[in-house]
Amino acid sequence: MKIFSVGTTLRITDVNELNAITAPTLRDNVRAALKPETTAVELDLSDTRFLDSSGLGALIALQKTMSTRQGTVSIINPTNTVVQVLELTRLHRVLEVIHR
Repeated sequence: MKIFSVGTTLRITDVNELNAITAPTLRDNVRAALKPETTAVELDLSDTRFLDSSGLGALIALQKTMSTRQGTVSIINPTNTVVQVLELTRLHRVLEVIHR
């Protein structure tokens, strides 16, 4: 997993799985990387093969964190597996899903 800032956007890439083991690390590392000027978080999930309820919980936690900062969370290029889970849980209505 890579986390880096581009202007006011925090980008996360190389997320292979978002599960009970990796979700707390993602959530904590993103929160630690947030700067006062950060207004958007973009998670590139184009490499994500697996997403479970813990991963969904991490996404919701990030959405809540960014909401309190008047910011946004976007899921970029999710795999079909991730799209299916987001649609089943209706989180695609809460999180912005972008296909580039």
